Amino acid sequence: MNPKRLLLCTDMDRTVIPNGSQPEHPAAREQFRAFCLQPEVRLAYVTGRHLQLVQQAIADYALPEPDYAITDVGSKLYQCSDGDWFEMELWEEQIATDWRGKSHAQLEQALRPISALTLQEQKKQNRFKLSYYLPLDADQDRVMQRMQDRLAELDVAASLIWSVDEPKQIGLLDVLPQTATKRHGLQFLQQQLGYTHDEVLFAGDSGNDLPVLGSSVCSVLVANASEEVKQLACKMASRSGHADSLYLAQQSGFSLGGNYAAGVLQGVWHFHPEFRPQLQGIEL
Repeated sequence: MNPKRLLLCTDMDRTVIPNGSQPEHPAAREQFRAFCLQPEVRLAYVTGRHLQLVQQAIADYALPEPDYAITDVGSKLYQCSDGDWFEMELWEEQIATDWRGKSHAQLEQALRPISALTLQEQKKQNRFKLSYYLPLDADQDRVMQRMQDRLAELDVAASLIWSVDEPKQIGLLDVLPQTATKRHGLQFLQQQLGYTHDEVLFAGDSGNDLPVLGSSVCSVLVANASEEVKQLACKMASRSGHADSLYLAQQSGFSLGGNYAAGVLQGVWHFHPEFRPQLQGIEL
């Protein structure tokens, strides 16, 4: 593959934000910022964070400002230009059909009898994202099946996205429109911007990244990802026939290592060798 441009899509927490337990190379984020300033590169954050937390992370961690942001686990999409953020309303119109006119409150009411679920804070909810906490020792499969049964009674087409807040050791369970995952948001953005399949790269680390990591989208799993996520991503990619589309960044063998932003750049190195001259500090 030999693209002349790159749509670089990356998760934030524990991917370009070094808020996991593993160490970050001190030059990694600086190199990441420098790479994203290349005129051939467009940057999109694809994150579970809502807009205010995205903006806060950019300031707190000196991250490059993106061109686009897919937030709230895929349920919101923004364009960013010179510090101004504009919601892309066409995306919300598209995903709205999955909930068949049902409101956030109606879905929450239907799921209320499932006692294992604890509703997340109001700021973590939106019109098309209903988010819960679920203890790690809960019967996840049984809870999710009960949720799907109740949502089916409402004729709602939903995706249930599971991930783990590792620092807090709590499960996160998001109810989204069926076509509002990170993968769907990324594909919508790719189509809107006119990028080919070979001009897109995704980077992630956690459970809510698995719909992309296990797909045909060229993806890198940063080295600091948990062994469980690495195994699941490899299994999903293999089952879908796209094992070659997934790259696991390595902490050893590269001068910046493979944790966090260094792992993202390592993925660029692997999938897009034409960009290697711009990747200072990544060399073997």
